[in-house]
Amino acid sequence: TKSTHSPFRSISAEGNSGSGFSNLRSTELSWVRRDGSGCGLVCRIPRIITSVENKGRTSLQVTAFTEEQEALVVKSWSSMKKNAGELGLKFFLRVFEIAPSAKNLFSFLKDSDVPLEQNPKLKPHAVTVFVMTCESAVQLRKVGKASVKESSLIDLGATHFKYGVADEHFEVTKYALLETIKEAVPEMWSSEMKNAWGEAYDQLVAAIKKEMKP
Repeated sequence: TKSTHSPFRSISAEGNSGSGFSNLRSTELSWVRRDGSGCGLVCRIPRIITSVENKGRTSLQVTAFTEEQEALVVKSWSSMKKNAGELGLKFFLRVFEIAPSAKNLFSFLKDSDVPLEQNPKLKPHAVTVFVMTCESAVQLRKVGKASVKESSLIDLGATHFKYGVADEHFEVTKYALLETIKEAVPEMWSSEMKNAWGEAYDQLVAAIKKEMKP
């Protein structure tokens, strides 16, 4: 697919078996900034983009969120949802276990002597973040991009910017999230499910980073 508005000369793509991808005349792509030095591309339709050539200079591998990945995320979240409170707290406790200094990013934890699991503000915050992350993953393919309520996404970006959240914090959080889900649904867990949740998380983080400004 070639677009006069795109810096890319050519896009090679393939879809799932029986998807009818060959009948599509265009593939809509959107820029998503992955980190401070570069960008990734996210396909806004449920296909797999195998390569993108940037005017002959660069070849990128770009993966869309597939129907199979969506099914894995939906199935596991349906099982976890009833225990969201417990899992949300476990998720955050895992983050602080891996990176104790991350507590300094939260005003209600920074100078508190109360044990983490007893802090009255931690669990509500943890549950909100956990549910938001999971719901965003479930909606990813349907919406075509990582999303929460637009005002919330803007607020998330501004808040992460204000408190100096860095790439390593996002990576620790990703690891903690995947480990929490793995422990919550061990009978469902697989490398495919790990990849599905990892991709959904990466796209949400990319959307947050895009809004990380004063």
